[in-house]
Amino acid sequence: MKQADVLCIGAHADDVEIGMAGTIALLVQSGKTVSICDGTEAELSSNGTPSLRREEARRAGDVLGIQERINLQLPDRGLRENEREAIHRIVHVLRSVRPSIVFHPYEEDRHPDHVQIAHLVQEAVFSAGIRKFAPQSQSHKVSKQYAYILNGFHKPHFYVDISSTFVQKKESLTAYASQFTLGADSVKTPLTDDYIARLEAREKLFGKEIGVEYAEGFFSKTPLVLHQDDLGV
Repeated sequence: MKQADVLCIGAHADDVEIGMAGTIALLVQSGKTVSICDGTEAELSSNGTPSLRREEARRAGDVLGIQERINLQLPDRGLRENEREAIHRIVHVLRSVRPSIVFHPYEEDRHPDHVQIAHLVQEAVFSAGIRKFAPQSQSHKVSKQYAYILNGFHKPHFYVDISSTFVQKKESLTAYASQFTLGADSVKTPLTDDYIARLEAREKLFGKEIGVEYAEGFFSKTPLVLHQDDLGV
């Protein structure tokens, strides 16, 4: 695994793109290195296959310019039952990648896997900084931890203006044709029911909140700090 400034974690490939692809594109453009870690291979998804999902994830990552894509290969819909193993695997990734910033899903979500991975990441971030936890690898403390929004409409702690990168976000999502397109061999799911269009509408509403065209919303695990330059004085 390669070291990166930012690590974005989700339960399934496409989670991170749904929540924060525009922000990832902005971070990459600013010179930050960004890696994505998927918890499972989404083997229980109604449409597609793990091998197809891996290829779609690779294409989506190329669109955003990420450095590396990692998969924990935990069982889909089995995160709760494999909690201890999952925490150890995430700790290993954190200590290998050594990011300053970690993103994970917001805990309020209709999909139990999104809720579980958020819990597991928070546990792992804490444990990764403990020297005597799994002492065979060097401890690592994450500086900042943020949560991105997947399903639903929540009032975030802060927004990121993604007006200049929304096209990239949309392109990264359309890379997952097996998930967002209703084909002859697929079944109808919430993702095939105009999900990308609904997501675009949400990001437009978020953008309206801050006077821009598109925005993504986030929650902070710690209080946000404004410096003198941020206050305009």
